[in-house]
Order: sequence, then C-alpha cells, then structure tokens
Amino acid sequence: MSLRRRLTLSLCTILVLFAINVGTHFWGSYARQESMLAYRSSVTAAQLSTDAAQLLENQRQQILVLATLRETTGDKLEAAELERAEADLATISDKLRELRALSSEVTRPQYQRLQLASDYLLASWLEFYRRYNDPDFRDDMDDPLPFVETLEHLRQLEQHQAFIAVQRANLSDRTIALTDRITVIGFIASIFLTILLGFFLLRYTNRSLKRLKRGTQRIGSGDLDYRIVGIEDRGELGELATAFNDMSDKLRNAIEEVRQAKDDADDANAAKSRFLANVSHELRTPLNAIIGYSEMLHDELDDTGEVDREQFQRDLDKIVRSGRQLLALINDILDLSKIETGKMALHHEHFAAADILRQVADAMAPLLRERQNRLHLPADWSDLPALYSDATRFRQIFLNLLSNACKFTDGGDIYLTASATGSGPDAWLRFSVRDTGIGMNEEEQLRIFDAFVQADNTTSVNYGGTGLGLAICREYCELMGGRINVSSAPGAGAEFTVEIPATAPESAPATA
Repeated sequence: MSLRRRLTLSLCTILVLFAINVGTHFWGSYARQESMLAYRSSVTAAQLSTDAAQLLENQRQQILVLATLRETTGDKLEAAELERAEADLATISDKLRELRALSSEVTRPQYQRLQLASDYLLASWLEFYRRYNDPDFRDDMDDPLPFVETLEHLRQLEQHQAFIAVQRANLSDRTIALTDRITVIGFIASIFLTILLGFFLLRYTNRSLKRLKRGTQRIGSGDLDYRIVGIEDRGELGELATAFNDMSDKLRNAIEEVRQAKDDADDANAAKSRFLANVSHELRTPLNAIIGYSEMLHDELDDTGEVDREQFQRDLDKIVRSGRQLLALINDILDLSKIETGKMALHHEHFAAADILRQVADAMAPLLRERQNRLHLPADWSDLPALYSDATRFRQIFLNLLSNACKFTDGGDIYLTASATGSGPDAWLRFSVRDTGIGMNEEEQLRIFDAFVQADNTTSVNYGGTGLGLAICREYCELMGGRINVSSAPGAGAEFTVEIPATAPESAPATA
C-alpha cells in the first residue's frame, strides 16, 4: 500500500471516529432537549388542567347560584352579564384546546373523551345563559353528571400526560448516559488509534527513506548499476525509487551516448578529412586543366604560324568545362552550407516538370557519350501537372541524380520515369531514376545521403566526387516538402525515387 493511501486511510479512520463523537454529542444534546421539552410540556399541561378545572368549578358554582335565583326571585339576566358569561365559557374552551396541542398520539383517546364531555357541558351552560330570561325554558343545571364526567376526563388526561412525560424523561436520561459513554470511548479510541497509526507510519516511512538514501549515495558515487529495491510502497516512495532507478539508467545511457557521440564525432572528423582530401583533388584537377590549357593557348597565340582553330576551340571547350565543373563543386559546398545554417531560400514559381527534365537530359548528353550510357525518357509527359515549387532546386536534384547514375554506370542504361497521383492541392509527382550500374548493399544505402560521406571509401578514388550530391538532393527534397528514397542491390544497379507535392505546402516557410 502506498504512503498516500496509508495516510488517507489513517485520516479517514480518525475522521470517522471524530464524526461518531460529534454525532453522539448532538444525539445527547437532542436527548437533553427532548427531556427539557417533555418536562416543560408536562408542567404546562398540568397548569392548564388545574386552570381548566378551577374555571369549570367556578362556572359550575355560578350557574347553580343563578339557577336558584331564577327559580326564587325571577330576576332577569342583563346583557353585560350574558356577554361576560359567554367570555368565561370561551376562556374555558380555549384552555381545553391548548391541552389538545400538548397531547400526543398516546393521550389522544383521553383528550377526545374530554372534548366530547366538555363540548356537551359548555353547550348546555351556554344555552342556560342565553335562555335564562325565557320563562318557558326549563333547565336541568342540578344534574352534576356532565360536570363530573368532564372533570374526570380532565383528571385522566392529566395523569396520562404526566406518566408519558416521566417515561420520556427516563428514556432521555438513558440516552444521555449512553451518548456520554460513547463520546468518552470514541475520544479515547481516537487518541489510541492516532498514536498507533503515527507509530506505524513513522516506522514505515523511516525504513523506506533509509533505502532511498542508501540508493542515492550509491548512485551518486558512480555505481550506476545499483538499483533501489525493497520498497513495498506503490505510491510516492515507490515512484521516487523508480525515478532514481530510471535516472541511473538515463545517466548510464547518457554516458554511452556521449561515448557514441565522441565516436561519431571522430568518424565525422575523419569523413571531413577525407572530404577535404577529395575536394582538394576535385579542385586541383579542373584548376590544373584550366591553367594548363590556358598556357597552351597562350603559347599557341605567341607562335607566328597559323592557328589550328578546331584544336583551339576544343581546348577552350575543355577550359569552359573545367570551369563549370569547378563552379558546380563550389556551388554544392555553398548550398550545403546555406542549408545547414538555415539560410537556403526557395523561390516558388509555376513550371512544367517535363521541360526541366528535358533540359537536364540534354545537359547530360556529353557525360552519357563519355560513359557510353543510354538514357531512356518517357514517351508522353502529358499526364504530369504543373509544379508550384523551386525550379532551380528541382533541376539541381535531377542533375545530381542523373550524374550520379551515369558516373556509376559504364555502357549501361539509365531510365527516368515520372507519374502523378492525386489531384488538386493533394496532387503529388513521383520521379524515378534507375540505372544498371554497380549498385550498393544495405549498409552503403544507409549512409549515402550523409554529407561528406560516400557509399564506399574507395569511391572517390575510382569514380571521383565529394559525397555532396546526394546529401544536397535529400535536403532540397525536404525543403520542397517531398522525400527521396533509394533501392539497390550489389551488381543490380540502383533506383532513386523522388516524391514532390505539386503545390508548395502553405505552412512551409520560404526559407529553411
């Protein structure tokens, strides 16, 4: 169980005990209040019963006196006396109704009998007062039975109410005693449980923290293979131990990555050294040709004999070709530098891919003749939609790919195919450059798109080149929102596939 759950369970247990104590406290308070209300109700009912009995007795005596006077003297009852008598009877009736409010379900039968008897008695008394002056009225006020029945029912109601009040008081007293005992027991149990839970939590936490401390000391001292174990907590402490173990793994992996990065840096340094050696060779070759043919032409112009114009023209062509070769090499280096520093700008425009590819094919004619290769182009370009991209970078991609295919193919075939997929803004163009040259294995395919790296270390010796062409092709494809892939096998040639969206992505920046 996690530390959080242990703390939560302990807190909930303490809160439950506290809630029980609070509940029993309110229960006892309610019982005390009920006892007080029962006592007050009993006292009030007794007082009302006494007052009602006294009023009935007084009214009974007054009616007997008036009945005697009516028979002996024949005096009349004045209006004021009648009004006062009706008010007295109303007062008695109000007292009896107040007793009804103090009656419970248990005393309800006694009150109903009292109400029947009192209604009959008060009605007869009211009729006596109202017909007192009627000589034809014959009263029976001498009959004591209704009055006695009313007093008896009133006494029985009072006795029942007193008995019920005593029973309620006793029940409330027992409830109060019970709640007091529960409160004391709950308080003592809360203290004991708090101490017990605190002891176990401290012991558990201290043991887990010691393991964590030992683990951090071992990991901090460099023992990255050490693992913190033995912590049963699946919560915070367990997560902390897992975090320390993960940190140890990450540190070990980081050290391995640093070592690998150092090895990669050493390899990259060696690759750059080879690149510089290749570049120096690639730079010196055209420069030597330019200088050598220029000196030859200079010497030939100094001769007084007739100039061989055809030979002169061929030498100039060699100078121009060497200069262009040198310019292409420098442009490749500068373009790669712009790409790596994020300064390469794309100029978007609408152009026909077929026209650019025909121009590239025409430009490759001398190199094709030199290597005795045959370039096969699609017979129909009509299904290719117009491209909205950078025409210059597009041309450079296929110049590099066709040059690369021609360089590694001798007396073979090179196939350039093109197709379109999708329509509208989702249209893509797919181009394929396939040759029948020397091919590559899987390991060589993994590194041919890296800058300054060639498929084989002997490539630059046997075929020349700096290892920048394919790296630039990949960067250009990614800048244009596309991709480039290679498929090859040793001795079976290579196939480079370029996929470019027909429309430049809206989210793509103009400069990368």
